[in-house]
Amino acid sequence: MQEQKSSRPHMLTLDNRRILSLSGVLDVQGFDEETVNIITTLGVLIVKGSTLHISKLSLETSEVIIDGEISSLHYLAGSEKKSLVSRLFK
Repeated sequence: MQEQKSSRPHMLTLDNRRILSLSGVLDVQGFDEETVNIITTLGVLIVKGSTLHISKLSLETSEVIIDGEISSLHYLAGSEKKSLVSRLFK
């Protein structure tokens, strides 16, 4: 089943730095109003901003929609299979 999900394309659309639409999402590692950590088919994506809110999360269709004031998008280097803690203390 993991094979099918990882073959889905990863795309993102950012509309006026307020609405971020993502496809190719495997899981959401964690979130709060300032940071959302998302595992995608191309690695871990860190979304930073303020008043962030996950308005849609569907792991069946591999889609996530985040709204709020988005200030940065950052992909972590390395495999998405490693835990966030293990990457931080490398």
